[in-house]
Amino acid sequence: MSVTVELIGSLAALLTTFAWLPQIVKIVRERRTHDISLFTNSVLATGVFLWLIYGLAIGAWPVIAANSISLIFIVTIVGLKLRYG
Repeated sequence: MSVTVELIGSLAALLTTFAWLPQIVKIVRERRTHDISLFTNSVLATGVFLWLIYGLAIGAWPVIAANSISLIFIVTIVGLKLRYG
């Protein structure tokens, strides 16, 4: 694969992975989650977990790294949703 394609994939993984941080910061600051969907985040966490398994199966470190971090962030959001309701 070309360096350009690898850079595009890495940038996409970086952006979509760390896009969760502002949501986590907002939840922690405001201590409210009534507008966060538990169902949507649970389904998303399941999908990200499956991407992680896929990445492990094919040995693709960008897929593994991005989805590991994303899963941590999404599980954090779900935990905060359960805590703050």
